[in-house]
Amino acid sequence: MHKDGTVVEILPDGSECSISRQPMRPMTEEEVVAAAFSDPDAIPMTEAEIQKARRVPRVKTMRRALQLTQEEFAARYHIPLSTLRDWEQGRSEPDQTAQAYLKAIAGNSEAVYQALHSRN
Repeated sequence: MHKDGTVVEILPDGSECSISRQPMRPMTEEEVVAAAFSDPDAIPMTEAEIQKARRVPRVKTMRRALQLTQEEFAARYHIPLSTLRDWEQGRSEPDQTAQAYLKAIAGNSEAVYQALHSRN
């Protein structure tokens, strides 16, 4: 994408070709499935593969969405770094109280930060 917002495709010879701003044509469900199976990098997982897949803990997703390192997140929200790492690496799960706290952070991270760092 150029600075002016023009979207281009870079061709093998290094030249550019403008890409149409028209939306892609709608695809049927069958076309979506066929396209997914034809892409070697995006083959859908089987039910068995889904069950065996390692899930990304939500706290890690939330921390990344806030664009914070583990150290920054732990310090900002007064969570022991080792505890945060254990949660993110699946070695332990947040207890019910911690889950409620994480839900509050997810709902309004700035308000939780302000509450923790106010000088009252």
